[in-house]
Amino acid sequence: MHTHSNYPLVFNGDGLDRLALRRTDESWLTASVSDPATRFVPMAGEDNLLDAGGAPLLLDAQAAQSLQAITQCTVLLGKYRDHVCFALGLNRDASLPAGAVRSNLRPQFPVLEDDALALLGYARAMVYWHAHNRYCGKCGAQTRSRRAGHELYCTRCGHIIYPRVNPAVIMLVTHGERCLLGRQPEWAANRFSTLAGFVEPGENLEGALRREIHEETGIRVGRVRYLRSQPWPYPASLMLGFRAEAESTEIRCTDCELAEARWFSRADIAAGLQAGNLALSLPGSSSHALIREWFEEAPGFMLDAISSTR
Repeated sequence: MHTHSNYPLVFNGDGLDRLALRRTDESWLTASVSDPATRFVPMAGEDNLLDAGGAPLLLDAQAAQSLQAITQCTVLLGKYRDHVCFALGLNRDASLPAGAVRSNLRPQFPVLEDDALALLGYARAMVYWHAHNRYCGKCGAQTRSRRAGHELYCTRCGHIIYPRVNPAVIMLVTHGERCLLGRQPEWAANRFSTLAGFVEPGENLEGALRREIHEETGIRVGRVRYLRSQPWPYPASLMLGFRAEAESTEIRCTDCELAEARWFSRADIAAGLQAGNLALSLPGSSSHALIREWFEEAPGFMLDAISSTR
């Protein structure tokens, strides 16, 4: 399915025209909302909705009309497969259209096409932002939407709020022929991933990377290399992927962010996946791409050849 990269990432927005120049065109927006060709992407709280066949639930204007009375926000997403699309934010407990199925998008990574995942992830991020900014952070008054849902303004003091994206570094730390993977306390005992953390104010990406690695594992790193980025709508992050070379190897998990961290050789990973006692991050995620890229740099190691890869 994902053929545009050797290490494909979901949610990247391929094939979606955001129609940003139309966000202030009120006459066009009004016409689009009632256009039979327009499609509406409903969200129930933080859940995406699929139809009975497992495809994104896309409603036409007539089908969406019954939801208008309970819609908390309407956001222009752009053009998806020749259809102008709007997100509809509904309460989590709202009555759903017939056949609608609530879904976390993670199980859909290997099922849905890239552009469908990008559309649903975008809808989730924007509806989440609206739901968490109903009141002004300066004076507490109610906010209202404008610019087709891409701007909120305070009805009392005029404070303007823009969609928030939280930058986070995600990195594969290597030392020789081993990589460092960690497990969060709430995960299953066999699930491991790359390290990650949010960038703090006044901090550059490299500084955030070095700080997070040392705080979580006690490891010091030297050379770092940026690789790629990925929007991640859980809830509104931008994952910035790096490779980092360790200058020390003694692990000390002291800040309670990780239950444990371990050094893994490629043979360790292959054996663990084949035995079923190791699970990695989902294909399509930055973590999986970082691990896979390093894993397959050595001759004879291919993740796809290991049948029990999760």
